[in-house]
Amino acid sequence: MKNINKKSLCLAVVGALASANLLADTEFSYSGYIKMDTMISDYSDGESNPLNRDFYVPSLIPVSDGSASSSGKEWDMHARQSRIIFGTKTNLDNGSTIGTRVEMDFQVTSGGDERISNSYSPRIRQAYFTYDNLLFGQAWTTFMNLSALPESLDFIGNTDGTVFARQTQIRYTNGGFQFAVENPETTISNYQVGGRVVTDDNAMPDLVFRYNWKGDWGGLSAAIITRQLECNDATTGCDSTESSIGLSFGGKVNVGDKNDVRFVVNSGSGIGRYIGLNIVNDGVFNASGEIEAIDITAYSVAYRHQWNDQWRSNIIYAGFEADNDVTLTGLGATESTNSFRINLLHSPTKNLTFGIELAHAERETEAGFGGDMDRLQFSAKYAF
Repeated sequence: MKNINKKSLCLAVVGALASANLLADTEFSYSGYIKMDTMISDYSDGESNPLNRDFYVPSLIPVSDGSASSSGKEWDMHARQSRIIFGTKTNLDNGSTIGTRVEMDFQVTSGGDERISNSYSPRIRQAYFTYDNLLFGQAWTTFMNLSALPESLDFIGNTDGTVFARQTQIRYTNGGFQFAVENPETTISNYQVGGRVVTDDNAMPDLVFRYNWKGDWGGLSAAIITRQLECNDATTGCDSTESSIGLSFGGKVNVGDKNDVRFVVNSGSGIGRYIGLNIVNDGVFNASGEIEAIDITAYSVAYRHQWNDQWRSNIIYAGFEADNDVTLTGLGATESTNSFRINLLHSPTKNLTFGIELAHAERETEAGFGGDMDRLQFSAKYAF
């Protein structure tokens, strides 16, 4: 018994010394922000889905044939976008470096209602580590150009036109070149009646190839994604695969010393879940139960103007179009969406920002049903 205790004590001491040595070579970081949003929204064709009240979701704008009896006006306030980020950087004894990042916010989660507590649950946004040129974990998809995102009070800003997804992946980076093997998922519309089937049947990962150019003038990137859409369900009798491919090009170009233009163009077949928060699905079932990919095109452009050291504005336009085969999707499928927004931001100090933003968005289905949203948003944000 004494020998066991001595051995355990020895191991504990060795472990503590090893941990202390590792900690001595590790840098810790903590950052994030607190953000309050106030939104006054007016929908032309009735009240919207609660998710669309927290931030703009193009596919959730209510539509009608023009005979809607009343519009929907809603006032919302929340702090759900507030974010917490933890990170480390450790120098290893082999000369390499390991970095980690864990990032959380409170969007799109369950919790207390607005009546009393507003106790929303935290969620993982990103959780990954890097080792030399490799990244392992959940991060922004390599298919997405982060530099093309505009400065907006809305959670995304150019939602209709941008790739927006975070998922588990293995990514290799060498200079401007990146290659990633990413977690697949397929979303499919039911034959003629729409809806969404999330299959979770993929046997092959999504593969992304990307190249980035950077300079004093700004930065650009081009990316290509190859996918295999798949459904294999003995219950429904679905047994189908369909190859798909998508392209993305965009970036940020400086205009003068402090202003810039940010843009992105995305086009492809079977990449619906990546674009605009899944405005349309990747594919649709035909009469035989086979998957047919849906072609889409999405784009956005934004201009950022710095009035002086404390004041700046952004003008943002984004659009989305789907080439639906209505004999398969039915007339309820979304044909197009677009949005326009303009804001004025004031930062009395570097980490503190107050802003006001006016947005207008529209959605139209293949049946010609349409609806729009007007929103006035005020935000206060402190970054730390």
